[in-house]
Amino acid sequence: MNKVIIYLAMLWLVSGCEVATESNFDWPGIADERLIRIDSAIIAEVEAGKIPGAVALVSRKGQRIYHKSFGFADIEAGTLMRNDSIFRIASMTKAITTVGVMQLYEKGYFQLNDPISSYLPVFKDPQVLVSVDENDVVMETRAASREIRIIDLLTHSSGLGYPFIPSPIQKTYIINGIIDGLTDQDERLELQMAKLAKLPLLFDPGNRYNYGLSTDVLGYLIEVVSGQSLNDYFRNEIFIPLEMHDTSFYLSEDKYDRLVTLYANEGGELISYTDDSDTDDSITDQVNTNYPISGAMTYFSGGAGLSSTASDYSHFIEMLLNNGELNGKRLLGRKSVELMRSPRMDMNGDGVVNFGLGFKVINDIGVVGELGTPGTYNWGGAFSTSFWIDPKEQLLGVIMTQVRPNDSDITDRFKTLVYQALE
Repeated sequence: MNKVIIYLAMLWLVSGCEVATESNFDWPGIADERLIRIDSAIIAEVEAGKIPGAVALVSRKGQRIYHKSFGFADIEAGTLMRNDSIFRIASMTKAITTVGVMQLYEKGYFQLNDPISSYLPVFKDPQVLVSVDENDVVMETRAASREIRIIDLLTHSSGLGYPFIPSPIQKTYIINGIIDGLTDQDERLELQMAKLAKLPLLFDPGNRYNYGLSTDVLGYLIEVVSGQSLNDYFRNEIFIPLEMHDTSFYLSEDKYDRLVTLYANEGGELISYTDDSDTDDSITDQVNTNYPISGAMTYFSGGAGLSSTASDYSHFIEMLLNNGELNGKRLLGRKSVELMRSPRMDMNGDGVVNFGLGFKVINDIGVVGELGTPGTYNWGGAFSTSFWIDPKEQLLGVIMTQVRPNDSDITDRFKTLVYQALE
């Protein structure tokens, strides 16, 4: 990072000037002098060189009470972060795909306990991995105990993995050209799913939680059932109704200048990614780091592909907080949202059931050991974006930066700083 830029950034930050501010400190139940502690915490992370900048947003009882941006969208260019800066949200795409699936479920196209092969025949008769050799080449498989069900995909209990996550199937995924979700290749979802379906599962469907490509399969299910590409379905059924005008798989040219540069924190220094960056991070090693503004722009990953703004994403989670409705437009029924936020799987193998249909769910704040509320549900993205929804407090928060690997815990501390401001 250019030392002159660092010095200028420090002067700017210490002056206490944020790039943009949109806050309401007159809302009942919020201590304004405590809420602004968020500012100091984020500024400190930028000053320490842990993050280039960030946008944070808080809404309570339908009122946006905090929306600020800090630091830089591009350090080298001196481009300041803005409230409407666009971020690669990676796995925060999954929540949107889950809503798309639940919309089609509500229309009667399928039941959640149906086998996925009833709609995607390529997934018929799955095999389970039994052994690999010393080079991680598959040696033996067996027939799965049952078919993958739609609900297995929604709860990451399908037996599918990810190419970027170490597992006995990782090398097989990579050899067979399985995509994590972000690519500049001229690839189609249908072709990828056909490749994936031929490969063995890590375990019998429904047996346990394992984070993987389940939501990408659900994106393909949406395409097949709806008759639309995932890109068109999201736009027509979710983004337009919720006025999410800056959320998409690929950006139009007029939005390129708002895309935040992707950084890595390597040895305490922020380094901007290029396609030849020297990094051990497998996600960014396998993708075009100019995604989503270059390449073929043909692949729509329901598990990782979207880019968005904090404001746009807040519209989406406000809809969930309101049990499926926002500004008079209902996307889901109340009972569907209740099911989505009901814990079903044990994510960590410790006996705590804490994952619903697409979200991590907090049941017991005593077990978690941090500020929060039972019933809160949340998720995040690999490039340091995250959100949470608290139905009891009628509260939501979104924070977005763009760093991987990242040694900052600001996304967690942001949530604490919001809760400590509640009266």
